Amino acid sequence: MVLARSLLVAALGTVAATPVLGQECSQARAIYGDRDGGYELRFEPVGSESAVTSNHFKIVVLKPGLLLDGVVMPSGEPERATGIVMHNCPTGDVTGEELRTCTVWQGPVYSVDKAGAIAEIPAEDAPAAHQILLPDFGPSLRASSAWGKGKAEADSWDAFTLKGCAA
Repeated sequence: MVLARSLLVAALGTVAATPVLGQECSQARAIYGDRDGGYELRFEPVGSESAVTSNHFKIVVLKPGLLLDGVVMPSGEPERATGIVMHNCPTGDVTGEELRTCTVWQGPVYSVDKAGAIAEIPAEDAPAAHQILLPDFGPSLRASSAWGKGKAEADSWDAFTLKGCAA
């Protein structure tokens, strides 16, 4: 009986730690991974502090453990989602030059559904997209001076596939 209860407790712990996928995960809690497992894209709620951005995320460079900040905001004509990935940007009233210096990548952000259709990134309270596409993200990591050469041990792909949901 004690063994059965221990196994049940262990199984429930495993289920609780299993990533939640599908319709029950909002975009604001979605966790994505690149094809080779070197990078994770982790969305987080925007909160009330920002009326300009539609989504916030972190990019985790698993080796050597760097953390990059990202935002998505409407931009351009016609308006579409534009993302910016930054490393160690100053906070507060930042100049354009300071922002350029710490920007690792900037470009359009797309969602891709299971059928391969490309669309705009979902709002943070909408169901999470199957994939997120950051065009030219991988090459910009190699070329960026914002985080220094040799910081990553592996290149990233431009596509990130949903792999979990933050609690």
